[in-house]
Amino acid sequence: MIDDLKKIFAKFLINVPAMLLGQDRTSYFVEKFSQFTNDERVLMQKFIVKVLTLMIEREASDIEIGGSGSDGFTWMRIFGKKERVIDLPKFTLDEAALLILSMLNENQRRYLMVTKSIDFSYTFVYERKMENVRFRATCYFDLDHITLNMRAIASKARTFESYEFHPALTKVLSHQYFKYGLTLVTGITGSGKSATLDAIIDYHNKLDATHIIIISSPIEYVHKSDKSIVKHREVGKDVLSFKEGVTQALRQDPDIIVIGEMRDSDTIMAALEVADTGHKVFSTLHTSSAVESIDRIVAEVHPTEQERVRNRLADVLTSIISQKLVTTVNGKLILAKEILIVNANVRAAIKNNNTSEIYMMINQGGPAGMNTLEQDLKRLYLMKKISLDSAMAFANNKTRMQQILSA
Repeated sequence: MIDDLKKIFAKFLINVPAMLLGQDRTSYFVEKFSQFTNDERVLMQKFIVKVLTLMIEREASDIEIGGSGSDGFTWMRIFGKKERVIDLPKFTLDEAALLILSMLNENQRRYLMVTKSIDFSYTFVYERKMENVRFRATCYFDLDHITLNMRAIASKARTFESYEFHPALTKVLSHQYFKYGLTLVTGITGSGKSATLDAIIDYHNKLDATHIIIISSPIEYVHKSDKSIVKHREVGKDVLSFKEGVTQALRQDPDIIVIGEMRDSDTIMAALEVADTGHKVFSTLHTSSAVESIDRIVAEVHPTEQERVRNRLADVLTSIISQKLVTTVNGKLILAKEILIVNANVRAAIKNNNTSEIYMMINQGGPAGMNTLEQDLKRLYLMKKISLDSAMAFANNKTRMQQILSA
């Protein structure tokens, strides 16, 4: 397969004008991509499936192909470590670019050249289990050359029970008990935010007769309607933007609205408004703590709007789950969580712009179902699931981590 693939690439590349460099060269690839025959494209897809099958079998979470930084290798992240895959063939920058472009349709290729980045989903049949496997992918430029990241999406949603949430948090998350309000799942890229959202959606889908609308870019795990009816709207395909998706959802009779990510001030304002109208909203933020999440939302809007946003956020925010994937003593990954459940004191601190006080409220809120990340890291350390070094490395507040470990 590799020799045939290399020949296909060589036949195409020999006709590329040598004067074309960088993104002009990529534009030429896009313009002339129709020259590849159907059989040639099928061979490219077969190789991609072979690589992704290898990724699944090695339990890798992510894969990187193409771009200057890849140095011709395919890279995989396995149990948190990203390394070269030395038993896969190396590709030149041009060859990798053509391989990546074969995964996109014509409109997507043209969109990539305009926006310099595109998110999309990819599915193939994993023959060993005869089931569809989905990936979240993003294609972008690295020093003028196309590169690709793909992340495996679990074929089954993680069970809600496996998170071992405190009963008080479960109550806040449940639409049966709280019909409205905003819950945020936060963490850095790769911390499992989407998996947590999917577990919460699955929990409602199995138990609660609701209408759930998911707005995401791209759609990752696809939920099959059970007790709930679940609608999936992919940004760029089914709806133009997160903001449009949220606004339109109000006319679609929803009970629960899931916003894949609050990326900008427009989406944040739309999410706050829809939560304020009596709907239950779940979303994510790229922040590493509960307090940082609150500050980030306020900071995203214009200074003249910040007081109004603070007041509205205080009124609609019900909980924040801030999480990190921590390396275990046996080299795998385990979830550490910080939990904030909004009560009257937290609400007052947000309204009065005293968010610095909230950390101690979380620290002292154990009986009410709250805990800081540092407290959860200590729990995992005492259970001998993570090392002392890992507990310190993943703590947001190193000084506080030292204090509670020595207490």
